[in-house]
Amino acid sequence: MIQKKNRNTWSIIPGQELTAMDKEILYWQNRGKKVPTRDLIKTPEQIEGIRQAGAINTAVLDAVAAAIRPGMSTQEIDDICMAVCKEKNATPACLNYEGFPKSVCVSINECVCHGIPKPTQFLEEGDIVNVDFTTIYNGYYADASRMFIIGGKTTPEKEQLVRVAKECLEIGMEAAKPYCFVGDIGNAIQKHAHKYNYGVVKDLCGHGVGIKFHEEPEIAHYGKKGSGMLLVPGMTFTIEPMINMGTWRVFVDADDPYGWEVITEDEMPSAQWEHTLLMTDHGVEVLTY
Repeated sequence: MIQKKNRNTWSIIPGQELTAMDKEILYWQNRGKKVPTRDLIKTPEQIEGIRQAGAINTAVLDAVAAAIRPGMSTQEIDDICMAVCKEKNATPACLNYEGFPKSVCVSINECVCHGIPKPTQFLEEGDIVNVDFTTIYNGYYADASRMFIIGGKTTPEKEQLVRVAKECLEIGMEAAKPYCFVGDIGNAIQKHAHKYNYGVVKDLCGHGVGIKFHEEPEIAHYGKKGSGMLLVPGMTFTIEPMINMGTWRVFVDADDPYGWEVITEDEMPSAQWEHTLLMTDHGVEVLTY
């Protein structure tokens, strides 16, 4: 039996005159493009709630940045995140999410993402480390990650990877214009990464966020211009390109009993930066750092 599924269609409010946004979305919908449903457009109250969650998320990552150092265990990073959340009356979204046992993802070198903090895992000088945290505050979500070079210095190859990964985020944000498509973002990111012969991870992506941890649309970091969902003012989402020094291919570490840690297939380093973003009439507003 064929599964029933709702199409993505833009709903018109009965009795209300069409707005400029309605007309723009209907224009693309009538040309067969994927458009958002109205519930993906956040209200001013929801946007303010997400912004407040973003401010706390930034405070969490700032606390990590102030403390991170060689010899520190990744469990200590988790402890810092939990302490700031408690102080701010917030909740870490990752904790117990689909079996994830900690509050934060700490991913070192060839670990692309979802690294699980451990009391027996210690940071070494020259490591490149991604710290990815998501805050829930008053029911609203904000998600961001940063890269850290442990001890402040690493190899030129790793330094370049960290820099280019951040540039990929910034280029993706520049491509994110009102009434652009998700594919416009991915296309811009992959072009920049490929200049350095880096791999752009295809198995993982950014996502809508704000009311839930993961919402539509999926934000792929590769693709063709004009593909994917139309992005319109009021939508909130992450851009979080995972850039590998070698191949884009990844695997889940069989030694991880929780089945979360993602590793580059060639075990070369990976880097990632992430923001939660609000689409406005003039481009994206960054709600996290």
